Amino acid sequence: MKILIAEDDEVSRRILQLTLAAAGHEVLTTQNGAAAWAILEKDNSPALAILDWMMPEMDGLEVCRRIRQQPTVTPVYIILLTAKANKADVVQGLEAGANDYILKPFNRDELRARVQVGETVVNLQQNLAARIEELENALAQVKLLQGIIPICSYCKDIRDDQNYWQQLEAYVTKHSEAQFSHSICPTCYESVVKTQLEERDKNGIMK
Repeated sequence: MKILIAEDDEVSRRILQLTLAAAGHEVLTTQNGAAAWAILEKDNSPALAILDWMMPEMDGLEVCRRIRQQPTVTPVYIILLTAKANKADVVQGLEAGANDYILKPFNRDELRARVQVGETVVNLQQNLAARIEELENALAQVKLLQGIIPICSYCKDIRDDQNYWQQLEAYVTKHSEAQFSHSICPTCYESVVKTQLEERDKNGIMK
């Protein structure tokens, strides 16, 4: 998974980068909040970001707020990195939009565990977004069958948007996932098929 690290302390940034890279993640690093925001506001930005609270130019809290103001189907999972252990500070960070937090000095095992949780959440969000897109596409196909559809009153063929006439089953199959299996209803059997069979038998006897 692609992860962004925004940390102005060079030692901490390097430890974070090495730890996550060793776990198989693709890691991007920045030294301040403004650079982090420049990356996160673009399309195809990292799905998870680790933001230091205190950074030059723009702190981690402000980056969190800006991210949460962006309309998106799959929001960035944010882990706030801070030396502030006060509960009020933690609450403030979560209210700003962080999903989780790690206290400095951080433990590498804890870091990996919290990132793993974040990766699970990101995967669930992405799968849900994919299912929603599939549902929207299916609904769009259903909507194509709504409204007024020109149909011949004699042969029952349907006219499409290009002014071509085609059989009912061909039109429905093209615009939906419905499939047809042909049969004969009782009315048609009595009025058409049975009459044809009787006529055939009659002609056979006459011969």
